[in-house]
Amino acid sequence: MNAELTFLNALQALRTPALDGVMRFFTHLGDSGFIWLVLTALLLAFRRTRRAGWVLAAALLSTFLTNDVLCNILLKPMAGRIRPCDILTEVELLIPRPEDFSFPSGHTAASFASVTALWLAGKKRWAMAALPLAVLIAFSRMYLCVHFPTDILGGAVLGTACGWLGAWSIKKLEENKTVRPR
Repeated sequence: MNAELTFLNALQALRTPALDGVMRFFTHLGDSGFIWLVLTALLLAFRRTRRAGWVLAAALLSTFLTNDVLCNILLKPMAGRIRPCDILTEVELLIPRPEDFSFPSGHTAASFASVTALWLAGKKRWAMAALPLAVLIAFSRMYLCVHFPTDILGGAVLGTACGWLGAWSIKKLEENKTVRPR
């Protein structure tokens, strides 16, 4: 954890009022998966992108169930990892302090689930366009001192798995003729 705290301290040296505003903006895009839910709604609205919308919806649902239910009820309390802002108390918090434990990052999980779902739904260009946004949302959580780098890594792994699960579940539903492809 010392290397992580050293890294987070180094990030604090980058802080400027302009960058603070940018990082708050990106972190708020990830609040409750907001930007990814908006994208899902847009994809579902058009026939040509509807399948990708269903894959993204399934990935976000699996992220919600995994992160909010499994992680917040079981994993986070078991890990009991405090947030870096509770250790680096000299850092001014620019957002309200999250009330739960730190590991894994839910913002990152939803972001990487979305990128993975888009990729696996065949929307590779969309996924590549979404990837920098996912990275910025994840980075903002460290910049704002509410997550450790390994929280971000854990969220990325969890999100990637949920993106895969979302794509797999829609494929299985299509194979079973439970839903019509496109």
